[in-house]
Amino acid sequence: MKSEIYTECFNAARELIRISKAKPGDILIVGCSTSEVSGEKIGSASKPELAEEIFMGIWDAAKEAGVYLAAQCCEHLNRAVIIEKSAAKERNLEIVNVVPQPKAGGSFATQAYRHFSEPAAVEHIKADAGMDIGDTLIGMHLKDVAVPVRLSVNSIGKAHLVCARTRAKFIGGERAHYDENLS
Repeated sequence: MKSEIYTECFNAARELIRISKAKPGDILIVGCSTSEVSGEKIGSASKPELAEEIFMGIWDAAKEAGVYLAAQCCEHLNRAVIIEKSAAKERNLEIVNVVPQPKAGGSFATQAYRHFSEPAAVEHIKADAGMDIGDTLIGMHLKDVAVPVRLSVNSIGKAHLVCARTRAKFIGGERAHYDENLS
């Protein structure tokens, strides 16, 4: 039987993927503080078991949609990102050498590294959508134009949940016409 946290995370990720119109091969970036989910101050009470429930819920939703999941590390690893090596190579992202741990990288990123078939760390990514669980500041890893997405749920456990999708930039002026499918 799946836990309540797993179910919340699965449903939130599935809803975000649907609303953001993510396509197979797109990237969903997730930052997560298990400390915040359990009601503690960010960075103070890393919980690997809780991270696994959160990770599995989101990862299952991402796999169902064919979307790559990317896990943001904590500030101790300069917010590096753990992603499948194939996704990094497809995007020509420079791979860096670090293995996240619960107290240096965070429990969520540690679970990603543990569960991905070929995990890789990169410093920079431009994701198509994102979930920020516990105010971990994922904005640096989203494409340039991020649009807030309001889900039917606004928290995971005791942590604040903020989500975003991205869209193509509008360029030009008053004479420009735009493709509605890219909005």
